[in-house]
Amino acid sequence: MQEKRIDDPAARLSSGTMGIGGHVGVIDIGSNSIRLVVYDRPERGFLPLFNEKALCGLGKGLTETNRLSEDGVNAAFDSLARFAAVARGMEVATLHVLATAAVRDAENGAAFVAEVEGRLGFDVRVLSGAEEARLSALGVLCAMPQADGVAGDLGGGSMELVDLRVGSIGQQTTLPLGPLRLAALDGPANRKKLVAFIDRHLASVAWLSGLKGRPLYAVGGGWRSIAKAHMDMTGYPLHILHEYRLQTPALLDFLDRLQQIGKSEMKAINGVSKRRLETIPMAALLMRRLLTLAEPSCVVFSAYGLREGCLFDLLPDEAKSLDPLIESARKFAAAAGRFPPHGEELLDWTTPLFPEDTPLRRRLRHAACILSDTAWAEHPDYRAENVFWKVLRAPIPGFDHAGRAFVALALMARYVGNIDLPAADIAKKLLDKEQTSQALVLGLALRLAHTFTGGAPGILRDTPLRPGLGKLGFAIAKPHAALSGDVVKRRLDSLAAALGQTGEISLLP
Repeated sequence: MQEKRIDDPAARLSSGTMGIGGHVGVIDIGSNSIRLVVYDRPERGFLPLFNEKALCGLGKGLTETNRLSEDGVNAAFDSLARFAAVARGMEVATLHVLATAAVRDAENGAAFVAEVEGRLGFDVRVLSGAEEARLSALGVLCAMPQADGVAGDLGGGSMELVDLRVGSIGQQTTLPLGPLRLAALDGPANRKKLVAFIDRHLASVAWLSGLKGRPLYAVGGGWRSIAKAHMDMTGYPLHILHEYRLQTPALLDFLDRLQQIGKSEMKAINGVSKRRLETIPMAALLMRRLLTLAEPSCVVFSAYGLREGCLFDLLPDEAKSLDPLIESARKFAAAAGRFPPHGEELLDWTTPLFPEDTPLRRRLRHAACILSDTAWAEHPDYRAENVFWKVLRAPIPGFDHAGRAFVALALMARYVGNIDLPAADIAKKLLDKEQTSQALVLGLALRLAHTFTGGAPGILRDTPLRPGLGKLGFAIAKPHAALSGDVVKRRLDSLAAALGQTGEISLLP
């Protein structure tokens, strides 16, 4: 991959592979939209600092003319000039500029690239279909390392499909299927021909039969708009797109509805760009045909794709193997905590309370432990609610909506001692009674730990919790005996009550 200095002496744009330090940015020149995303650092758990898109429509009319749209080109130059200026102002150290289907397929695509490079002073990497598919799949794996199904990335001019086998990339293909490319074939009189055209291309992918009964990981603005529309039209309580999961039968009915609703009802959908609305029916048709032919178990929408895959691809293998949830939680804690993150100490200390933990539950508990002191600087009356909303809505990858709700509830209990604030109702809708109860127990344990230690690391190792028959013991080593007191006993009693036990403090010899 090539990087070049933005044409400004104040810019600090490095070349070569990514290393330590400096913001990193990606400009994605797609068939429908152009987007700039700037991340804090080139490391696991990318934290977006800036994210803006412009719907330029470069690929509009490409099927008829084989050329980039003139209006789209003019809009693209304006947007790219703005994005270059933003990158300079943010002192982006490394900028990757990628172009996809419309630019690689149009007869004037090379001329467009040359003019972009001449005007703005950075190199543009025009991705092949295979490269686009691979990077999109890596973006999914960046956020969901154990993904097992097929990643489907729908752009304005193409659809990339990649077989994912428990975190590994398998067979892949790119198809000339995208809302802008197919717009010329649409219309009531042509609908049967359009469906036949789509089905023919999908049927050409022999390995796609392996998707049956496995998840489809949906990437791309058109399909993300479908998820947003579903959230709005069904009253779903949490408007977080990443890992929004829909079972195939219910989604098929909704896709049929999306293709039939009128313009006024379409415009009433909240959360979807007005300029994106016109492509939703075609995106719904493409997903409908894919689900019908491939029969996946469900669709999991991913907010991570090509841009994140580009950066993830450049990380060393050691960094790639790290858990995105845990690493992102550590970054949040390092920025907002009083002390260096010591989630592992809290994790070990709370483990006796959860003898039947699965690896997934332990992982969520680990994240909650890491984040458990991040609201210390806020006003005491608002800590519980603020940390709840922060975690529930944070741009942290690696957990689904139920996982977000679990950690958010646990941190509410950590600060207020219960999960009864009105905001908690949203999270409770995403969890069953057992998960809700476990979140309360974890939160109360963290409340006890931070009260007893003042949040300082290194003390809990000498003060184990000892749950037993009807009693929850809290054994305190003599050097820490002075840390005990009435408030600690009250915290212990609250935790014990949540477990159906009574609390008992003892001193270790």
